[in-house]
Amino acid sequence: MKIVAVTSCPTGIAHTYMAAEALQMAAKELGVEIKVETRGSVGAENEITPEDLKEAHAVILACDTKIDEDRFQGLPIVRASVKDAIKDPKGLITKAMNMEKKDYVDKVFEAKKEAKEKATGVYKHLMTGVSYMIPFVVAGGTLIAISFAFGIKAFEQKGTLAAALMDIGGGSAFYLMVPILAGFIAFSIADRPGLVPGMIGGLLANKLGAGFLGGIVAGFAAGYLVAWLKKTINLPKTMEGLMPVLILPVLSTLIIGLGMIYVVGEPVAALNKAMTEWLKSMSSGSAVLLGIILGLMMAFDMGGPVNKAAYTFAVSTLAAGQPSTIMAAVMAAGMTPPLGLALATLIAKDKFTTEEREAGKAAFFLGISFITEGAIPFAAADPLRVIPSIMVGSAVTSALSILFKATLAVPHGGIFVLPIPNAVGNLPLYAVAILIGTIVTALMVSALKPKKV
Repeated sequence: MKIVAVTSCPTGIAHTYMAAEALQMAAKELGVEIKVETRGSVGAENEITPEDLKEAHAVILACDTKIDEDRFQGLPIVRASVKDAIKDPKGLITKAMNMEKKDYVDKVFEAKKEAKEKATGVYKHLMTGVSYMIPFVVAGGTLIAISFAFGIKAFEQKGTLAAALMDIGGGSAFYLMVPILAGFIAFSIADRPGLVPGMIGGLLANKLGAGFLGGIVAGFAAGYLVAWLKKTINLPKTMEGLMPVLILPVLSTLIIGLGMIYVVGEPVAALNKAMTEWLKSMSSGSAVLLGIILGLMMAFDMGGPVNKAAYTFAVSTLAAGQPSTIMAAVMAAGMTPPLGLALATLIAKDKFTTEEREAGKAAFFLGISFITEGAIPFAAADPLRVIPSIMVGSAVTSALSILFKATLAVPHGGIFVLPIPNAVGNLPLYAVAILIGTIVTALMVSALKPKKV
């Protein structure tokens, strides 16, 4: 019989490891195999794997902090404090052994393992940072858009509501965007110890003018540095408590801070400025070409790495707190695939099954909400016809959006942000761009798909 356990105390220093040691010693005496994951100040150690969960009879959570319990779904759980684990580890293990294991399908674990294996490396770390950053961008962008509702330059009048909204959205939420991105990239790589150097590196990126690109560099540098320091520095057991509270944060922050100021900051700031100037100076022809490329990327994998790369690039253009033509083009291109497929199920009913026609209704609502993933069921069923069709439709929409000089002040929301005055620049033609791309997608899908017998 195998038991898995997690220990975590608020400070993440002493009791976390005392509880783990007590459980391991008790299990040895009882003849029970146990694996204990510790979630201390240095992050997760001895992590429980999907294979461990498949073999486990039950879980002991000796935690005084909140942890993610989703991975333990289907297993009996014994919940306790770290003090309980220290005082009565045998009692907790006996209770876990006597619990009845629930039935659960191994495919759940296989699916989780597969998803985890797919989301690894640089992409996983970047997307972790982006996922934590997006709420700040959405909140800040929406408040900026509401500020614009009083007039594009109304915020320049100090003491007004427009000025307050701009200060909250642009001066605060947007200012935190890069530090949050950098901090959680580092967190993804090195767990909690990565947050301090990552966020401080991100703040320095803001101050030095390195912006979004500087934040990415700071996040990866901080994360890999802390991960290396954790493996390299070996202290006596009596001094291990100094690692998370003194040695790691001070040493990593010092190295990252000096690196950003003296090595990374200036070149990345120059690159960031060059990219901004390049976007501003684009002729209509080259801008449309960029729009076509971004549109193709948004539709290619419908929410996958290529889609997210285009979206992340678009979000970076909002960093100055001004409406962006790139952001407008990317959101329009992301709305088009599910909208086009929804329309196709209406104009070519004989080419879709009853289930697909029902899915078309859901795809419409996902499309207007800027959820590109609404196209996935159709693409999975007929990739060779659907994917080229949605890519063409999105490319048309994105190119037209840029050609019409439509702008967007928020990074998400679909049609629900369109009614906000001045949130979208050139709204009528922006809607036309989305409509034309939707029609192109629908017509191409309808022409390519055979009739259902």
